[in-house]
Amino acid sequence: MKRNVGIIDRVVRLLVALVIIGLYFTHIISGTLAIVLLVLAGVFLLTALVRFCPLYLPFGISTWSKK
Repeated sequence: MKRNVGIIDRVVRLLVALVIIGLYFTHIISGTLAIVLLVLAGVFLLTALVRFCPLYLPFGISTWSKK
């Protein structure tokens, strides 16, 4: 897998995932919405950790910089 998620993209994904998880554990979100958002948070965490987003491939998007 070729990296296609850059630093800023990773930080944003991690922050959004942490906010969703925080909202869930403080019982601000619940039910079906909570499940959908927790799955999304899991995807954000996974893609941030492996630095690869499969949805970027078909569109040719890459925020990764080799500087």
